[in-house]
Amino acid sequence: MNIINISSWRPALVLVTLALAGCASFAGDDPGDPAAMRAFAQTMADRHGMDAAAIETLLLDEAEHQQGIIDAISDPAEALPWYRYRPIFLTDERIEAGLDYWDTHAEILDQVEATYGVPPHIVVAIIGVETRYGRYRGRHRVLDALRTLAFAYPPRADFFRSELEAFLLLADEERFDPTAPLGSYAGAMGVPQFISSSYRAYAVDFDGNGRRDLFSEPADAMGSVGNYFARHGWEAGAPIATRAEVTGNRWSEYQRDDLKPVDTVAELEAAGITPRAPLSGAQPARLLELETETGQAHWITLNNFYVITRYNHSPLYAMAVLQLGEAMREAR
Repeated sequence: MNIINISSWRPALVLVTLALAGCASFAGDDPGDPAAMRAFAQTMADRHGMDAAAIETLLLDEAEHQQGIIDAISDPAEALPWYRYRPIFLTDERIEAGLDYWDTHAEILDQVEATYGVPPHIVVAIIGVETRYGRYRGRHRVLDALRTLAFAYPPRADFFRSELEAFLLLADEERFDPTAPLGSYAGAMGVPQFISSSYRAYAVDFDGNGRRDLFSEPADAMGSVGNYFARHGWEAGAPIATRAEVTGNRWSEYQRDDLKPVDTVAELEAAGITPRAPLSGAQPARLLELETETGQAHWITLNNFYVITRYNHSPLYAMAVLQLGEAMREAR
């Protein structure tokens, strides 16, 4: 059933905004392309049977361009060196809050591990890094973020138009007002900060109440993190990463841009990269260098580390999740 009809959310809005369409939003400093938005609206109608006029009104008059979103996505925290990135997330306050969250939801977290194989400390760490355990979910309207990035950020316009498409479909499927959700500058939303395509593909109704609600249902949020990891190849009980020592001059041959572990532990060891913890020689592995204040720290990362980077394609992010989770597990 199609509910992308603005009148179903705001009965008085349609008459007002249709009268203003094409003038209010584009008077002044909005760099968005109204022709491209109209074409997008027509594509949604052709592809999904949605109301093109309603989507035009939503994009041209209700959604707003936000220059701050462009500024934020152009200067992400992941561009920092590790020694400056780590302290953002590895704090006593965040560890203690994570322990409280873990205690509060211990039964659900155990069920998530039993279902998907993802341990509680990793699920809690994801939510801790993303939203401080649901306390900070972003201040931008998701609609504004996606409209801005889809039509005024050429480097990733195609990606964000696909996310805008997914967002409108999600609003239709889950029956929420697309002008309501708040999220990150990149359009991620809810307690676990799923982008729209991930919400549609991986969110689960873990509490069985008939809704996939990542905004207000803790079980759905935690279960969806577990499902996301499982669907991306998480190996239950397998190691994630370990510190390594490097010797000789061959180890630098294994510095790779690809985050996927394409070498083996045995190959790394033969090149002078020695794990501090015992690992199977046949395991796929990757050498990771992290910049510290005193030099480079070397790690061997494995499949489960790569899975964490499917949530956010940054090795710094994945390492912050790993270390936050381990700090909570050790303190519990």
